[in-house]
Amino acid sequence: MSNPNWQRIQGRVEPGHGVASGAATSSPYPRGTIAMQAPFFQALGLDLTDYVKATLNISISPSTFQLTHPELTFRQVEWTDRHPPEDFSFSRCRVLYQGSTYCSWLYYPHPETKKRNFQAPSTLEIIALKIAGIGYGDPVELEYNPNEVTVN
Repeated sequence: MSNPNWQRIQGRVEPGHGVASGAATSSPYPRGTIAMQAPFFQALGLDLTDYVKATLNISISPSTFQLTHPELTFRQVEWTDRHPPEDFSFSRCRVLYQGSTYCSWLYYPHPETKKRNFQAPSTLEIIALKIAGIGYGDPVELEYNPNEVTVN
């Protein structure tokens, strides 16, 4: 996944809602939303088999981002009967942590089709390969494709 046009931004790992991973005790999705959604994404062409079934939440505050031309967009995905179908977009990215680079996906559930658990416009939700030792508060760098993602 080499892209000579990667742009790099500093970020910090922050806690999320715990719904994507299923860690939140109040979540109606004990397996986590990513584990539930992954088979639907695979049927549409995105294989997340090797990725952690959770999101790594990276704050780039005070900067914000917009997913302007994502590599993949899946519309009206009916992954649960608890609410109407949702739209999702994805853009390849890379997380740089302690000298290693991890291939990842920026995961973007479209807010206009999402019912709850919204993120701040400065928080990117990343689906990544296993990153040993990473934790809340850790500084990371994120490489993204500026043809798909705009950072302000």
